[in-house]
Amino acid sequence: MLHLSASLWILLTVCWAQQTPLPTTHSPNQNRGIKFRLAGYPRKHNEGRVEVFYNQEWGTICDDDFTMENAHILCRHLGFTEATGWTHSAKYGKGVGRIWLDNVICSGSEKSITDCNSRGWGNSDCTHEEDAGVICKDERIPGFIEPNTIETEQRQVEEIRLRPAVSGAKNRLPVAEGILEVKHKDSWEQVCDAGWTVKNSRVVCGMLGFPSDKKLNKNFYKLYLERQKPAFRLHSVQCTGSEVHLSLCPMDFYKVNSSSTCDGSPVVVSCSMGHAISSSLLSNKKKKVTVQREETIRLKGGSRPGEGRVEILKNGQWGTVCDDRWDLQAASVVCRELGFGSAKEALTGARMGQGMGPIHMNEVRCTGLESSIWDCQYKNITEEDCKHTEDAAVKCNSPYMGYERTIRLAGGRTRTEGRVEVLYGPRGSERWGLICGEGWGTMEAATVCQQIGLGYVSSALQETWYWDASNVTQMVLSGVRCSGNEMSLQQCTHHGTVSCKNTGTRHAAGVICSETASDLVLHAALVQETAYIEDRPLHMLYCAAEENCLSSSARNANWPYGHRRLLRFSSQIHNNGRADFRPKAGRHSWVWHECHGHYHSMDIFTHYDLLTSNGTKVAEGHKASFCLEDSDCQELVSKRYECANFGEQGITVGCWDLYRHDIDCQWIDITDVKPGNYILQVVINPNYEVAESDFTNNAMKCNCKYDGHRIWIHNCHLGDAFSEEANKQFEQYRGQLNNQII
Repeated sequence: MLHLSASLWILLTVCWAQQTPLPTTHSPNQNRGIKFRLAGYPRKHNEGRVEVFYNQEWGTICDDDFTMENAHILCRHLGFTEATGWTHSAKYGKGVGRIWLDNVICSGSEKSITDCNSRGWGNSDCTHEEDAGVICKDERIPGFIEPNTIETEQRQVEEIRLRPAVSGAKNRLPVAEGILEVKHKDSWEQVCDAGWTVKNSRVVCGMLGFPSDKKLNKNFYKLYLERQKPAFRLHSVQCTGSEVHLSLCPMDFYKVNSSSTCDGSPVVVSCSMGHAISSSLLSNKKKKVTVQREETIRLKGGSRPGEGRVEILKNGQWGTVCDDRWDLQAASVVCRELGFGSAKEALTGARMGQGMGPIHMNEVRCTGLESSIWDCQYKNITEEDCKHTEDAAVKCNSPYMGYERTIRLAGGRTRTEGRVEVLYGPRGSERWGLICGEGWGTMEAATVCQQIGLGYVSSALQETWYWDASNVTQMVLSGVRCSGNEMSLQQCTHHGTVSCKNTGTRHAAGVICSETASDLVLHAALVQETAYIEDRPLHMLYCAAEENCLSSSARNANWPYGHRRLLRFSSQIHNNGRADFRPKAGRHSWVWHECHGHYHSMDIFTHYDLLTSNGTKVAEGHKASFCLEDSDCQELVSKRYECANFGEQGITVGCWDLYRHDIDCQWIDITDVKPGNYILQVVINPNYEVAESDFTNNAMKCNCKYDGHRIWIHNCHLGDAFSEEANKQFEQYRGQLNNQII
């Protein structure tokens, strides 16, 4: 059991056997049997790992089936009004002892966690790597009486900051240099620099989102600090440099009202700006002249910079990392290598979606001081060791940029939706205004959701008449275009002066955000395995002609005589994200297709193209519309969608939709294509009609050699599966540039 001095215990005794509902106000006489507390690090007083005292022993709760309803009930047990979030995968560290509860399912109406369904006390198949935590709203229940125990003073570090000493730097973000201060109750206090080392500074910078510390001119601060009257909180901090949080370092606290003084002055820290942040602060012109370095590690599928599935480059091919023994030290090495700070979370179980292709590493063990994940100890992978359901991911500390202060949502039913309002204008005379909805799309809405910290985009709305609840009426931005790499909407391109056909508030842009998103990925190897040529008689292509699945020259053919030459192949589209892929259009607007005998829910779902080396289309067979359903699923995942009988359409997480090579329109019409070397390209969701967590893996390319009679398809791969150098070699293989058969 952890000592009380290491964490702030919040205890509440609950009578779990009583039949009457628990009153809002409790007293120790009413509560017998079960106790609850928050534990772990790093955390604030209103958050932490949930621990339960049952049968004279403290234990934890497993995160399986955990929901916000569970969190609300537990927070009320702890004396808070409600929960604002919950955590999984032992975010606050692994507990010890028993795992008392597993598969807890609450409806939200229960008075006690013991009233919820579960596997029963002590019946669990979890490990402490799955300990659940809660984040409670920092608002106490009126009249709530805590247990009659005397709590010691809280002796841990929750929040830190750097306070700039130069007046001009106080309004400049991010703050990378200043006097180190720790929060104590409602005030900020300093740290004594006696014995302070660069290892301590490294930990501080990592917490604040910077990859490393740097030297500073202490003489610059000397005169300033002599004029101050510091209130010291900490001294004798002794970090090794590998810690992810200052709380993990040995340190001493000054006692309240103590006469002890610091044999030195307040700590001043200077941090190095990581390339991930510094590049985002450059203007577009400077970005163009900046030399782009070849990256060997990246994050995919995250909703904001500094989070995502870890992918590394090996032998010119991107692959994932298995989560066996994945921890905060390994995650921090990744974060710092990418230009962020230390890791906030080391995520397991493909929490940021599943990758495709090889798994390059397993059982990664880092000290936390390595400069690259390749410097850590690891095992090479075999197919039996890991699957993509075990892909590792990270959430990194990022510098505070204040971007969320310049944008807000208004009029929505919940905080995750509404009309977009931006703070715009010269400094000192900023005003809130609206964005013209013309051309507003998924990429722009995704940037808004990321900037506000609301996760992924669910819908981008060009009309918001139903959210007309704000007094902001002026359009201040139009023609907004985002690429998906921006950290704020202000970094996207837009018109110099507002140009909007419909300036009424009903035509202002809006968004709906979501905690999760789908991620569609094409099975590239299957395209290569199933490709062939068929000369199909025209009398069998009337249905295909109605659906525009043939080239334009087919209109001039001598119907029903003759044939069309078709490049046929199967496509298997997986949903590797964390939310089902659902069509944007409602059932009322689905189109019935007599030829296929079912409704199509998307006008354009994929594009099939045959290209020359310079990107010129020589043939296209875009699949104008699709019926989306679950053809098959991974083990333990059930099908939810089917096209038959006007059923619900979509692709479930962990399932795939298979379009066999022998169905109509599953082809490219190459009747008019001359012999040569080409690139076969397939793009899923090409117009970004439905939001996804990652659009960079939606395209697939293959080398294609056609001699007029036969066709060879090889080297099929996702558009972002190879390194830049490998992609260049792919596009310029022998014979490609002159388009001659070799």
